[in-house]
Amino acid sequence: MAKYLLLKHYRGAPGAVNDVPMDRWTPEEISAHIQYMHDFAARLEKSGEFVDGQALAPEGTWVRYDGEGRPPVTDGPF
Repeated sequence: MAKYLLLKHYRGAPGAVNDVPMDRWTPEEISAHIQYMHDFAARLEKSGEFVDGQALAPEGTWVRYDGEGRPPVTDGPF
């Protein structure tokens, strides 16, 4: 059975309806968002699709290109 890595990020995405950075959210908005993510993971776990969930850090990500015909080397995910 194939496994896939689901990454969630906001770079390049369409502008959100509520375009407020998370560090300016109210505690209630943060709690609602975290609950949504837990509920989403629970649905995937119930269906047997959820394997693991971890946060990624933006520091240290890089991709190296070694020339034509060579695959890129990615260090990550972080």
